[in-house]
Amino acid sequence: MESNGMSAGNQRVLVVDDDKEIVRVVRSYLEQAGYEVFTAYDGGTALHVLTRERPEVVILDLMLPDRDGLDITRFVRSEPALAQTYILMLTARVDDTDKVVGLEIGADDYITKPFNPREVVARVRSVFRRLNPEESAAAQAVLHYHQLMLDVARHHATINGQTLELTPTEFNLLSTLMRKPGIPFTRSELVQKRLGYDYESLERTLDSHVRNLRKKIEPDPNHPMYIQTVYGVGYRLGDP
Repeated sequence: MESNGMSAGNQRVLVVDDDKEIVRVVRSYLEQAGYEVFTAYDGGTALHVLTRERPEVVILDLMLPDRDGLDITRFVRSEPALAQTYILMLTARVDDTDKVVGLEIGADDYITKPFNPREVVARVRSVFRRLNPEESAAAQAVLHYHQLMLDVARHHATINGQTLELTPTEFNLLSTLMRKPGIPFTRSELVQKRLGYDYESLERTLDSHVRNLRKKIEPDPNHPMYIQTVYGVGYRLGDP
């Protein structure tokens, strides 16, 4: 595990992959963009860095020599101090099942190998824009819809007074929908608002996050009353 002395407003990223060349290249590009970068080549080291340094973003390969990326994702989402960590999975193009499983257990997004390191930097830059919104009235809002409550500034969500354990992406998606209840958003609009740019397989990834949210907030996820599908368009919160 290593770090460099540079930082972009003390914004920290952990890169985890057993391919040292991938780690070297990604670290180099991120450092040039001004981020403080930590590295790990196995799951045990990654967990040590996560608990000690608490980076805001983790770029995490699923295939590791000891504890794999799915185990690490489960650990991060189960630890209150780490639960808001943004997880960007690295996957092989053929591992569609792993992508779905990763998103279901709490990863925020994925990028497939081989990839352009500039795209990784763009993803990370967009993530930090989402994690650190401007100090505006909208950013500091407390949103309500029936039994749902989102305190945007504190990144805290409840339903019926019970705390919801949401990933950063789930929180951002729900916040977008709650700002305009009853108004349909296209899938493309939701991805733009959530990530800041379009990317491959956006519909499948977005649908996975919606399924995860429904499991957490809906009394009956198969018959949702909060996040409703608008066929041929996308999603909306509640009835029009």
